[in-house]
Amino acid sequence: MRDVTNIICKQTVFELIAPDSTVSVNVELAYSVKDPFAVEASFRTGNAQPVVWVFARELLADGLSEASGDGDVTVAPIERDQVELVLTSPSGHARFHASASVLSDFLEHTYAAVPQGGEYSWLDFDAALTDLLEKTMD
Repeated sequence: MRDVTNIICKQTVFELIAPDSTVSVNVELAYSVKDPFAVEASFRTGNAQPVVWVFARELLADGLSEASGDGDVTVAPIERDQVELVLTSPSGHARFHASASVLSDFLEHTYAAVPQGGEYSWLDFDAALTDLLEKTMD
């Protein structure tokens, strides 16, 4: 029986690249087998609620070796053991540098939970359809 409560979390620090300086930002990376295609990044800035971004696990993996993404989230290698993550929203954009080895380690743990290419086998299509139908009936 599958453990559908399996969640992988990794605490790390990204460097926010500002025009005149860099600022260290605590980030929690999370992966849940309930949404096997997605990675969640929670950016903690001070006492405010975290800013949460959700994007494709594949985008993060691809971005370790080549520029990846062409929408709100892009990831690209920039130098030895560093990647650049750019987040874009209507209110602006943020550019971060992060350790490629930390991200790679996090991804390896996610692949141990759900192998790359095996994501569809973890989806509960009946539950998703029921949820969708319930939302449209409201």
